[in-house]
Formats: sequence, C-alpha cells, structure tokens
Amino acid sequence: MLPAKAEKFKQLFRRFGVEIRRTGIFRLARETISGRSYGTIVPNATLSPWLDDRQFMQVYESVRSYTLVDIFRCFELWELVEQVTHLPGDVLEVGVWRGGTGCLIAARTQLRDVNKVVYLCDTFAGVVKASDQDSTYLGGEHSDAVEADVIALINTLQLQNTSVRRGIFPDDFAQEFEENIFCFVHIDVDVYQSAKDVMHFIWPRLASSGGVVVFDDFGFPTCDGIPKLISEYRGDNDKLILHNLNGHAIIVKTV
Repeated sequence: MLPAKAEKFKQLFRRFGVEIRRTGIFRLARETISGRSYGTIVPNATLSPWLDDRQFMQVYESVRSYTLVDIFRCFELWELVEQVTHLPGDVLEVGVWRGGTGCLIAARTQLRDVNKVVYLCDTFAGVVKASDQDSTYLGGEHSDAVEADVIALINTLQLQNTSVRRGIFPDDFAQEFEENIFCFVHIDVDVYQSAKDVMHFIWPRLASSGGVVVFDDFGFPTCDGIPKLISEYRGDNDKLILHNLNGHAIIVKTV
C-alpha cells in the first residue's frame, strides 16, 4: 500500500478508536471518570531489564500467583526498594492481599543484607473506608485475602525480616508505630480515604531527602479515588511526584 494511502487508512481507523501498528491493532478506548480521561496506553519502548535480573525473576515466579500486580509494577517495586535501603527506617506495605508484592519487597530488602523490618499490614477482611470519592468500591472487596497464605509464602521464600499485622492502618497501629521511621512505603488500598489516612500518618515518619512512597491503583479506572488524592499533593514543596505509565504514582520526599 502506498504510504499516503496507508496514512489515510490509519487516520480513518483512529476516528473509530483503533490504532494500526506494525506489531498489531490496538483499541484506543477512551472514557472519562471523575473528570479524568482513561485510554489504552501502548508504549513503544521495549527495554525489559526484568528479563535480565535472575534474582527478580526467581522471586517473581514464586509470588506471581499471590498478587494482582503485573510484572512491570513488581519490577519497579523491586528496583525502588533497593535504591532506598541505605536510608534510615523500615519498610512498610499497607494492603497486602495474599502477600505477593509484600514478599517480593521483603525478598529484595533481605538480599541487600540490611537490618530492616518489612511490615505487611492488612485488614484481611477487604477494602475499608470506601466513600463518595470512589465510584467503584463499596467496601469489603478483596476479602479473600488469607493471613495464613501470606505467612506460608514468607516461609516458602525463607524471609527472616517480615512482620505481618492484621488491622486497619493507621487506626489500629498508631501507637505501635508512633516512633517508627520508614524509608519505603507501598500503599495498595484501592480507595481515596484509606490511602489518604495512610499517607497522613507515614509522611512525617518517612526518611527525609529520598524516602519513597509508591501508590498502586493510580492508573486504573476502578480506583479513581487514588488520582484524586495524588492531585491534592501536587505543588507541595516537599514532594516530587512521578506518574508512571504502568499504573504507579511515586512520591519522593525531597526535604
């Protein structure tokens, strides 16, 4: 097909939400939720460093059936926690479900041979604090999480640095963690108010000049309360906010 004619067909297909590329056909579905646009994202970059990281791939294969988080976000957690373990403080995940990402984070921390505790906190009763800021969640979702499964995975991976906690964070843990410092926090709680309460509690306890908070759920239309929350932090002088196309929002403490 002549180049000019091919381009005309591409433009015609785009009008109907279809993108034609050498690697195939992609639907460019677009929808607006809570005033924000969501559409299919197909990056052209192909560098895949996780495939060259033997330790990551071994751990990922062990945890993949215990998490809903894809390999791209898992590898980002793996790399980020490795880069901040030199900072003071422990590691925290709120929203553990069956333990996949929490154990992956703990495995990376343990490989660094640092004296840090990885706290894994979950209600093990489903999502809490759903509100009118969330258009999908009503509360109680993901209640199929089982604490025993998390502990079994910890034992399978021979992790010596984890501490599993049952309850609502921070409500049930404020006194226990009052004096803690954290260098890395993974927030995977799906809804606005729960994420906000976690962030409000941990931010003063996050290591200065480099501490990292990763929000899962940021890029997904079912979790529209999370981008609402992240937008409230934009402009804060002590935060560097990164929107990763894999669905993460990353906040780095700058002071």
